[in-house]
Amino acid sequence: MALLEVEGIHTFYGSIEALRGVSLEVEAGEVVTIIGSNGAGKSTTLRSISGLSAPRRGSIRFDGAEISELGPSEIVARGISQAPEGRRCFPRMTVRENLELGAYVRGRAELGPDIARVFELFPRLRERQSQKAGTMSGGEQQMLAIGRALMARPRLLLLDEPSMGIAPLLVERIYATIAEISESGTTILLVEQNANYALGASRRGYVLETGRVVLEGESATLRENPDVQKAYLGT
Repeated sequence: MALLEVEGIHTFYGSIEALRGVSLEVEAGEVVTIIGSNGAGKSTTLRSISGLSAPRRGSIRFDGAEISELGPSEIVARGISQAPEGRRCFPRMTVRENLELGAYVRGRAELGPDIARVFELFPRLRERQSQKAGTMSGGEQQMLAIGRALMARPRLLLLDEPSMGIAPLLVERIYATIAEISESGTTILLVEQNANYALGASRRGYVLETGRVVLEGESATLRENPDVQKAYLGT
């Protein structure tokens, strides 16, 4: 049994069907990626898993339990957290306040060790812990979004477009940290338009087109696929 099992989900925005029977699995300890062009359904897949856009049909099981009808806060409490596309930091709150909000479902638990871990992963956040999030660069805000998600102590971390709008040097740093997070035992499902980064960071991958999975397999194999190379790797 995989840690996450998504089976035949159909997710709609009004009358528009964004996902048309998407199925995927993520084993405990894996980094799995979803790649595809804009509008393929990558972010909607993560939103469906996290309860923000519940599917109308299909099944989502986490650690064997059905979660497709749970609300977002209940899903976070079960062990899934997300760093969303566009980062979505609270701009008028400080770095530390943003991080503390990431642990909201944990109640009054001691947060010191978790904040220390985030600062170890992202030393720049320690330097800016009293700074308003809205005054930081895009790369720094991405670090904060990932750190905030980690504050929930997730077993499964959902990362949505972590390289979007970020300087290449900071992208390299963020992906190095993603590897550290994985090595510490956190399972990761990564959505990324930059297929080079995504396939380099993951063990397995899925390719989405117009709301359907059209290819899946080992990341190294997908990288060698001529269709993937032509459409997503610029070769």
